[in-house]
Amino acid sequence: MEQTLTLLVLDLVGCFVFALSGGLMAVRKELDIFGVIVLACVTGLGGGFLRDMAIGATPVAALSDWRYLVVPMTAGLLTFFFHPALGRLEPLVNVFDALGLGLFVIAGAVKALDFGLSPLAAAVMGLATGVGGGALRDVLAGRVPIILRRSVFYAIPAFAGASVAAFGLYAALPASLAMAAAFIVCSGWRLLAMWRHWEAPLPRGSASV
Repeated sequence: MEQTLTLLVLDLVGCFVFALSGGLMAVRKELDIFGVIVLACVTGLGGGFLRDMAIGATPVAALSDWRYLVVPMTAGLLTFFFHPALGRLEPLVNVFDALGLGLFVIAGAVKALDFGLSPLAAAVMGLATGVGGGALRDVLAGRVPIILRRSVFYAIPAFAGASVAAFGLYAALPASLAMAAAFIVCSGWRLLAMWRHWEAPLPRGSASV
C-alpha cells in the first residue's frame, strides 16, 4: 500500500512539472487554449502512457484514474493564464523539469518491476517514462526531440537513474534508499549538466565526416 501511494505521488508530481514545460512550449508556438492544454497533457502523460501500454498495464493509468487527467489539465490552464510569470521563471521551471525527470524514471522503473519485468527492462521502461512525454511534445511542436539533441544532456542521466532504481530494488535494497539514490543520480546529473553545459559525446572523428 505504501509503495503504491509513493508511486502515485511520484507520477502525479512528475506529471505536473512536465505539463508546465509542455504548456510553455505551446504558448511560445502561439497555440490557443485547447492547444496549450493538449500539449501540456501530452507532455505530462505521454511517458506513462507509453510505459503502461508496453508492460500491459491496461487500462492505462492516464485513463483509469481521473487525477492523471486533472493534474496536467490544471498545469496547462495555469500556463495559459500565467505564462508571462512562468516565462520569467523558466530557469526555475527547467530545474523542476530535472527534478520531475528523476521522479518519472523512478516511477516507471518501479511499476515495470511490479509487472514482472527484468531490472534491465524496467530501467528501459523508466527511461521511456521520463523522456516519452517530452519526445511526443517536441514532435507535435515541430522540433527535434529533446533526447536526440546533443546540446541537451538528458537521456543518459535518465537511464542511469532508472537503472539505479531498477537494480537497487531488484537487489532488495530498502526502497527509500534505492529511490533516493536513483533520484540523486538522475536529477543531480541533469542539473549538473545544465550548469556546466555538458553535451552528449560524439563518435571519435565524427565532426569531420
